[in-house]
Amino acid sequence: LCTAKQIQYIMKQKLTILLFALFAVTFASAHKFVLATYNIRLQNDGDANSGDGWQQRCPYLTKLIRFHGFEIFGTQEGFLNQLEDMKAQLPGYEYIGVGRDDGKKKGEHSAIFYDTNKFELIESGNFWLSPTPDRPGLGWDAACVRICTWGVFKIKGTKFKFVYYNLHMDHIGVTARAESAKMIMNRIKKDKHKLPAILSGDFNINQDNDGFKLIDNSGILNDAYRIAKFRYLNMSTFNSFRPEGLGMDERIDHIFLTNNFTVEKYGELTDVYRTESVDANGKKVAHAHTPSDHYPIMIVVNTKKNKK
Repeated sequence: LCTAKQIQYIMKQKLTILLFALFAVTFASAHKFVLATYNIRLQNDGDANSGDGWQQRCPYLTKLIRFHGFEIFGTQEGFLNQLEDMKAQLPGYEYIGVGRDDGKKKGEHSAIFYDTNKFELIESGNFWLSPTPDRPGLGWDAACVRICTWGVFKIKGTKFKFVYYNLHMDHIGVTARAESAKMIMNRIKKDKHKLPAILSGDFNINQDNDGFKLIDNSGILNDAYRIAKFRYLNMSTFNSFRPEGLGMDERIDHIFLTNNFTVEKYGELTDVYRTESVDANGKKVAHAHTPSDHYPIMIVVNTKKNKK
């Protein structure tokens, strides 16, 4: 027979094991990662002639990504060569996405980059923001062909899976933007995977627009800015290569998430780099540049337990 002290000791040991098990289960059910959206600005001669060319910007853009520790992020406007340049300067990253003009390599992409040490790609695809989503084509009153890229990802070493959508809505077509918002919500509602979902992109609409409200008030997706525990933002997300800013809190780049996620931190990264010239008096002058004409939006995400 056990003495009272022995019984007390056994009970303490069992309680310790139980508490450890509960902690392990709680810890295993929550996973943190860094997610972002970044319009990287298409490569063009006009920017190069004005001092904001892709070859000048790319090293700073990718260093920004590495320094801030993006683990998965959506991009907009990138041509294939730009994406390949980024991949070469982002060791350990892969990307998914196709050119919007032909569904292969031609035209701008809405690519998703991901850290292969953190995520496993399960499945991916693309659809066009138009009445014919299965093939390239203009949507409604859009000025450009627009595409959405998606991927199903699993956090390595866990069972947690999610589907990530990344898009770029039209900059001209009012109807196109409204219909695109409806389309993406219908896609998420009817998604065959029935997984937690993330939506990011350059929406070309601000937080006061009806299309934005349609998504944020859907009861399915939440604006990351709204639900973030901590926010760091004091400039418009579009900067037109002007570091001094174009206004306050005019957000057109957004991240939305289902209720399976919480947002620990939300930040607009206004990093700049500098070049130097010599003025007429022989004095050195520094010039501030932004790596793109948009600032990236970065969030720190915590998952909730995936019941699937």
